[in-house]
Amino acid sequence: MHTADSPLRPASGSTLHVDFTGPDGDGPQDGTMRIERIELSVFETRTNTGRFDLQQIDAAPGHKRWVRRSHPTPPGEIHVLHVCTADGVEGMCTVGDARYTTMRIEDLQQLRVLAIGEDPLARERLFDKMHAATRGMFTLMGWFGAFDNCLWDIAGKVAEQPVCELIGRVRPSCPAYYNFGGASPEAAVADALQARDQGFVALKDHFLGTGQQNVDWFRATRAAVGQEPVLLHDAASCSYHFEEALAVGKVLEELGYGWFEEPLADRDLPALQRLCELLEIPLLAPETMMNDFELSQVWLRSGAVDMLRVNARHGMTMMLRLARLADELGTTIEANGPGGLFGLVHAHLVCCVENTTYYEYFPGGSRDEIGKEIGLLNPAVPEQGSINAPDLPGWGAQWDRAYFERTRVAVR
Repeated sequence: MHTADSPLRPASGSTLHVDFTGPDGDGPQDGTMRIERIELSVFETRTNTGRFDLQQIDAAPGHKRWVRRSHPTPPGEIHVLHVCTADGVEGMCTVGDARYTTMRIEDLQQLRVLAIGEDPLARERLFDKMHAATRGMFTLMGWFGAFDNCLWDIAGKVAEQPVCELIGRVRPSCPAYYNFGGASPEAAVADALQARDQGFVALKDHFLGTGQQNVDWFRATRAAVGQEPVLLHDAASCSYHFEEALAVGKVLEELGYGWFEEPLADRDLPALQRLCELLEIPLLAPETMMNDFELSQVWLRSGAVDMLRVNARHGMTMMLRLARLADELGTTIEANGPGGLFGLVHAHLVCCVENTTYYEYFPGGSRDEIGKEIGLLNPAVPEQGSINAPDLPGWGAQWDRAYFERTRVAVR
């Protein structure tokens, strides 16, 4: 478990400040703003969530694991939510980010019942209202994240400030980590070296082998890049058993890795707690549960994780609440990219939350540049290994609106 002097932990006593609030924390309460209309733009596009089959193989004596085998993937959809006020202010955000990119028609209809006529600046109240409604909707936790992000867009436009300034900017830019890889250790090392030379100070792998196989790749990577870049290991697709994860963690500590992500199944609370106790390297999880606001708090409070995985596709309000809790416990939240609007949402998040470390960057344009296919002119892309948020009101998204409206296939 990491300690108080860990470089990944914020200074003791750091706080978060959200300034754009009224006396009750719900924003200006002059009663003049009301949500009048909620619409959904639908686009057809390629999907980031590829189809796959699973094959079971021997992993270690007494253990088997499932490995993915690629399968043809049909086109998918991207949905963009519009929340419009009676006085003409529009908040926009993608539904999901690179994942969960669509909204059920039932959720859209229920959202209209819950939100139309409400004050869009009452974000805290509306977060609580939507969260309370979830149990009766039999839908995914965090389903209303795009709505919450639209409210932040409206708030920024009303205040004529970027969202990160509205909340309280703590850094002008944030370092990004680069997701590297390859089909062989040599290819992975070449990719890591290229990223390092582009200015990325942190590099994360997604190696897929057994623990012993991956250890060889870790050692090759560290030997090649030297001691300066922070190296991170994401074991999401490794299916380590406990003893394997423990052995991998010890090697990562030896090699000076920054964190060990999803070392075991996210829902295995007792095993994660035990692993946290036995390892010094910070454990980061639970990505497959980060849409659940309450369970994320349980995992953090119970010592099943050292650092909390989050994604602002579930709403900036939720991220700020989790960041406050993590700050109280002396640790960080770490954003799983890109968080909505093809990276813009997380660009704001990492610039206004003190107890976070990196922006997650995937090369190849599938998380950011793909936004241009629906008319976004300024997706978030790191420069010299760092990310910054647009200095424009709200999320700062700039749209070719004529192209956007011409390209969409439906409005709901």
